[in-house]
Amino acid sequence: MLRRAMAEAGLHETGEDDLVDTVLLLASELCDNATLHAGTEFEVDLRISPDEVLVGVTDHGAGPLELYLAQPRPRFGRAATHGRGLMLVEQLATAWGTRHEREGRHRTWFSLARGVPVDSAEADDDLITTDGTFTAAQAPSNERPDAEQGPGARANSDGGRVARSLPGVNDPSPEWPDTDQVRRLLHVPAALSVRLDMPELVGELARRLREVLRADGVTVEVDHGDGSGAIPLAQDGTDPSSLPGTSFVEVPLPLTSPLRGILRILAGSGSAVAPELAELTAQRMALAVEMDWLRGADLRRRAWMAYLADASELFGQSMDVELVVTLVPQVVVPRLGQWCAVHLLDEAWQLRLAALTHATDDTIPDLRAALDPSPPPELARQLHDILAGSAAPAWFSEPTDGIAIGLTAHAQPLGALVVGRPAQRPHTPEDVALVGDIARRASLAIDNARTAAAHIATSQALQQALLPRALPAAPGVEFAAEYLPASAGSDVGGDFYDVLNIDATHWLASVGDVCGKGARAAARTGMVRDVLRVLIREGRSLTRAVELLNDVMMDVADPSQFCTLALARISRAGKGQPPGLTVELVLAGHPQPVLVRADGRTELIGQYGTAVGLTNEVRLSATRHHLGVGDTLLAYTDGVTERRAGREQFGPERLLAAAGPAAGQSAPRLIATVRSAVQAFSTDPRSDDIALLAIRAGQPG
Repeated sequence: MLRRAMAEAGLHETGEDDLVDTVLLLASELCDNATLHAGTEFEVDLRISPDEVLVGVTDHGAGPLELYLAQPRPRFGRAATHGRGLMLVEQLATAWGTRHEREGRHRTWFSLARGVPVDSAEADDDLITTDGTFTAAQAPSNERPDAEQGPGARANSDGGRVARSLPGVNDPSPEWPDTDQVRRLLHVPAALSVRLDMPELVGELARRLREVLRADGVTVEVDHGDGSGAIPLAQDGTDPSSLPGTSFVEVPLPLTSPLRGILRILAGSGSAVAPELAELTAQRMALAVEMDWLRGADLRRRAWMAYLADASELFGQSMDVELVVTLVPQVVVPRLGQWCAVHLLDEAWQLRLAALTHATDDTIPDLRAALDPSPPPELARQLHDILAGSAAPAWFSEPTDGIAIGLTAHAQPLGALVVGRPAQRPHTPEDVALVGDIARRASLAIDNARTAAAHIATSQALQQALLPRALPAAPGVEFAAEYLPASAGSDVGGDFYDVLNIDATHWLASVGDVCGKGARAAARTGMVRDVLRVLIREGRSLTRAVELLNDVMMDVADPSQFCTLALARISRAGKGQPPGLTVELVLAGHPQPVLVRADGRTELIGQYGTAVGLTNEVRLSATRHHLGVGDTLLAYTDGVTERRAGREQFGPERLLAAAGPAAGQSAPRLIATVRSAVQAFSTDPRSDDIALLAIRAGQPG
């Protein structure tokens, strides 16, 4: 249709075949855009005058592209690749523009000057557009509607549009400055540039541009894409945007997304703006802005990486759930927000406030009242959606603006991290990404702490199951015991003690140490204790019971799980015997117990024998001892004597010296005295468990 119309107008006869081909190319691009982005019918109009060819394409509705562009501008990521046809239009057309009517019609037009080669059209451009290309400031034909203006026009305060003209047909021709002035405009010596920061450098370029162009004013604005909007970067002379209705030139700075910038030039009276100089200066300014932004982005990236690494280290230093949860808001505030709260799911699958902090301590009570026991309705709905599986950050406005991100580990929800916006600005996409990273790290730390707590609880329950729930109480004898694990962690130690009530006047007391830690040591400890109980109840002697226990352990065929034992059969004195207790003692590779006399004398008693579970045969000796009233027998594991302070051990000599002052005192008091002496010997953490068992002879009942 267009080709036939142009042929009828005689364009082929005048030798304008290249112009015809360009018109057809650009018209087809506009038709494709109307089909793709509007999805409606469209009309094409063609106007040919002696000076130009004008083509317009009109569609009837807002398409996906318009709806997309109406949304808030994304601040990060690559620029959209839509609308590439308009790039051809702006490069090849002499002028172009759009018109949007209230009833939904959208018209895009372009014009090509006749008699001007297409390749040289750009050299004759007279109007600078917001896309950085020059198009005519005025329509070459009176047939063009007045309301249609190119994207190089600017709305004034009254809603009209004021063309920002460069020297046009009726304007003074731009006078090119001499070479020295151009050189001074674009070249900033290295010695000067290193002393100037980016705003100062841009300001210097603006000052030089104004001098060279003899303009009334030059301003530069930059939007860093962080939500704070465009900010003035440099100004020299009058601000063009401060004069409503005044024509001025706007040159976009060629910056990479998310940066955007604009250079405004207010031409002086009787002077014109050379577009090439404006564009070259804009490029020089953009280079300075972008280098500064990239340098700052790199520094920020390094700072955030160090921040996240420190956060992970803090979260991983503790296996206590409450401590980890308390650390999370402290890490977030104030770097990522004014306040932060952690909500966790409880056993009833209900969210509860677990931790909270605010940059201003005085505000914490009011914030807690707003979030606990139930958050505001909007935030409550957002948290419900997060628990239902929503992975996207949720935005809320009560009690203040902020975001909420789910805490998830192993695809299971743990709760939510709620962060109020930073002071004086909303959260940026970078902030949201960092909060999400903190949420992931916190989720793993909380889950690991919960898992560790469950393991510790199981281990401690197993450890307690290996010890007697209560010690026997009978006239004439007093028992006391204490178990000190090397750590409160999940490792189950092999040290144990036990007191078996054989009958009303006889008891079996045992203290042992199974080699190793963990589940295997716990299983072996339980076996040793139970086998001894059964054998002694059957009336076996101490030596025979240990021999049979050795046979059982050798059948397991695990020599790394051997055991040392101190067994004592305790009998209360009968009629006609000296008051006190009779003790039959057998040591199977175990340290000698301490006998503390009532008068303060102390000694090690018993004869060493073979540990159980090492060899097929064991050598054992049973010794008999008498405990008078007030005497105490103290059995222990090697965690007492092998307690270290540097290279020095606590040893049996210090044990005897520590037990002596407690002579004549109760069995619990003796254990407390010895325990205090061992703990005071070294401040280093214990490397081995300690078991203490005291048997004291009292007055007969």
